[in-house]
Amino acid sequence: MSNGTILKISGPLVVAQGMRDANMFDVVRVSNQRLIGEIIEIHDDRASIQVYEETSGLRPGEPVESTGVPLSVELGPGLIGGIFDGIQRPLEEIMAVSGNNLERGVEVPSLNRDRIWNFIATANAGDTVTGGDTLGYVNETNIVKHKILVPPGLSGTLVRIQDGEHKLDDVIADLEDAKGQIHSLNLYQRWPVRIGRPYKKKFAPTMPLITGQRVIDSLFPLAKGGVAAIPGPFGSGKTVTQHQLAKWAQADIIVYIGCGERGNEMTDVLNEFPELIDPNTGESLMKRTVLIANTSDMPVAAREASIYTGITIAEYFRDMGFSVALMADSTSRWAEALREMSGRLEEMPGEEGYPAYLASRLAQFYERAGRVSILGSEDREGSLSAIGAVSPPGGDISEPVSQATLRIVKVFWGLDAQLAYKRHFPAINWLTSYSLYSDSLSSWFNENVAADWNAFRARILLILQEEAELEEIVKLVGMDALSPADRLKMEVARSIREDFLHQLAFHEIDTHTSPYKQFLMMKLILLYYDKASGALEFGADIENIVNLPIREKIGRFKYVSEDLIREEADSIESELVHEIAETIEKEGF
Repeated sequence: MSNGTILKISGPLVVAQGMRDANMFDVVRVSNQRLIGEIIEIHDDRASIQVYEETSGLRPGEPVESTGVPLSVELGPGLIGGIFDGIQRPLEEIMAVSGNNLERGVEVPSLNRDRIWNFIATANAGDTVTGGDTLGYVNETNIVKHKILVPPGLSGTLVRIQDGEHKLDDVIADLEDAKGQIHSLNLYQRWPVRIGRPYKKKFAPTMPLITGQRVIDSLFPLAKGGVAAIPGPFGSGKTVTQHQLAKWAQADIIVYIGCGERGNEMTDVLNEFPELIDPNTGESLMKRTVLIANTSDMPVAAREASIYTGITIAEYFRDMGFSVALMADSTSRWAEALREMSGRLEEMPGEEGYPAYLASRLAQFYERAGRVSILGSEDREGSLSAIGAVSPPGGDISEPVSQATLRIVKVFWGLDAQLAYKRHFPAINWLTSYSLYSDSLSSWFNENVAADWNAFRARILLILQEEAELEEIVKLVGMDALSPADRLKMEVARSIREDFLHQLAFHEIDTHTSPYKQFLMMKLILLYYDKASGALEFGADIENIVNLPIREKIGRFKYVSEDLIREEADSIESELVHEIAETIEKEGF
């Protein structure tokens, strides 16, 4: 340990002298109030400390004590369903101690030390184990089997293992390493947040993360273990889109980081998630969710740490073999925290005042995602998908955070203020968005959903692009100047936009659409296009074609429940063929 005294205070930045024996990124206790901080710069015996709590009232000369360990999180039973702040302090436990307003210097363990867990051992005394191997498990909730793992870097022979009821601090096993040293293992382990947890190998993305959101799954899919960004201006639906992904993404575990967003948005999450029923398990969504709440009125330095806290917890569940989805809302607020701390450190600013290392810090965060082969003697896989919202000022994605993010991520879901103004949600612009995973995921969709999936997807995107070109002509000369074939194309594009891409987040059925239902919706729209094009070639009147009664049924197909979609699609298909034939017959062809 190293002890010093406060020399200077500048907002969340405290400079202490007498810290010659301290190390970079050590956690320190600042002042007599024992505020938590982290060393981010050292010159001689002076250490610059970012303090994760309000620093008003501190005075030069007050003591600073280094703990000698880096900022770490506790990983073990009790994470699921937990609500933590940016440095993993449990907010509900703190509220029980200090009331609704968080007090400074409150020391509460991250995970409950009094709760008793039933540990079921799967390893035996005498077994040779290595880092990442499973010692046993705890049924943390009735849908999450929390595996107790040998910490990375440890290997040897189990001298003793004891199942039964234990508290977190109880020793459940003793491991003897190659040097004959005994290591006592508990139900939890600690890990420094700025160091990624190790794995054997990272795999290429070949499986999609199904989200139930049609514009995402069908047009701009995200791979399991992939990274995506959702940039958009204020009011364009970033947070609701993040909520939808957290609710419906086919991931075993959700880690949701509210990083610097408004408190009322985080309140919505805290109120909604316990009431939401997970469609895959029939249980409350909170039974597989970890929430990190670091709202805009909390200390700015903790905002910077919250991203690392969240992704370390996500990696821990990935190491158990789970598919984990991490939502960060938003990385812009995190970057603003970096900018403020960089300014107080008097570092040379980069573009728009952001630090020169902004891009590398973003890359370090996103590169921790991936589908990996897990440590240990067992052959297991786990995946961590990272989805970061970006809040560019004024919606200008040419600003540094958006541009640095786009150079890293493989999926760009560009939110459009004009679409949001027209009440088209999700307001993801189909002309500017892209997914670089589309080609690698195409074989999965063709094999697991339908053989025509990628052909339909390509046609849908082509029609939308052609509509944008035709709209320029319509603005100049009007709709009547278009040929019947082009008018039909405009009508089909409108059907794609309004009936397929538009999705109601708060509708009981429309909020989530299975991949097969998405395929049937694309199929019905394109079938209408093909049949109508054939009728036009026979000389049918375009007005009769675009006003067919069956179009109403195609539009309302999204509200059909999953158990009825096959028969309803067959019915619409036969009616469509009949109405087209009837139209051609009436016109005497």
